[in-house]
Amino acid sequence: MTGRGTALVAGFSGVAGSALARHLAAIGYEVIGIARKPPSYLSPDVRFRSADLVEPVSLRAAGQHLGAVTHVFYTAFANAPGWVAQVAPNAAMLRNLLDCVEDAASGLRHVSLLQGTKYYGAHLGPFRTPIREDDARHFPPSFYYDQQDLLAGRQAGKTWSCSFIRPHTICGYAVGTPLNLIMVLGVYATLGRELGLPLRWPGKPAAFWTVYQTTDADLLARAMTWAATEKRCANEAFNITNGDFIRFEHLWPRLAQHFGMETAAPQQIDLPQFMADKSETWAAIQRKHGLEPVPFTALVDWNYAQYAFSCAWDIMSSTLKARQFGFQDCLDTYDMFIRNLRVLSDRRLIPA
Repeated sequence: MTGRGTALVAGFSGVAGSALARHLAAIGYEVIGIARKPPSYLSPDVRFRSADLVEPVSLRAAGQHLGAVTHVFYTAFANAPGWVAQVAPNAAMLRNLLDCVEDAASGLRHVSLLQGTKYYGAHLGPFRTPIREDDARHFPPSFYYDQQDLLAGRQAGKTWSCSFIRPHTICGYAVGTPLNLIMVLGVYATLGRELGLPLRWPGKPAAFWTVYQTTDADLLARAMTWAATEKRCANEAFNITNGDFIRFEHLWPRLAQHFGMETAAPQQIDLPQFMADKSETWAAIQRKHGLEPVPFTALVDWNYAQYAFSCAWDIMSSTLKARQFGFQDCLDTYDMFIRNLRVLSDRRLIPA
């Protein structure tokens, strides 16, 4: 074990989890990644353990490797059709992991729980902005509430602390994680360019002009590490974003320039329906440009894309609390999109 400790990243194969694992390893942690299956790229600096957090038996097999764990970063998520259906599996997953880690790791120092702006009801419709960490909860259900109450209750009276981190629209590199706005934009623009079309905004017209925000996965990794190791942050919640606000209307010309496309007026389409017949088109693009043969359905969840492009109300998180506690990191979101799209090209997931 290094002087920093041993970090366990649950949900290791996702956008947030993989960025966390890379960051923690780079700054000197021993890193153990837990997920049902390994990510497409497995760093030699991370020890991967296959486990299904829903199944305690699966976790017990991994538990023998967790004795040295000092920090837990929980980024896992189980999707389900509807807000009510999401509660039970997501609460059970966190409970099972806490049971396993507390039994195995006597030197546990901190548990970091990844949440999001849905904690405030950002998915439900217009709400008060900018949102603050002490804002009231929305009308339940929300698995975030069950998880937070579980973790806070478990932490009470213990020697370890916890933190609750709330980003919005995490953007970064991961394959096989189709809830990723970077991949949505890259694949959508590539298809349009290949079909000889201009770059049109496909979502609700009002969503093109509303205020929006995102969180770079690498910045999020730095923030979660900071909150897990700064004593003042013990048992606190923090909104974490890039620190700026955007409108898609201002991003669109930059995307068009990056892809060498013209722009045209917004035109709303039903993305899940219009993308249902594009698998063969994408396969042809892969062959033409020598791309990695990742199935079209594994790249993007078009239902997620439809949701992301339908937010016709402002999304604005106040990050004042994080700055007051000492986290000053920020970056330009427009630049972030272009940088991450270049990463997709470099990894041969979309053409240059």
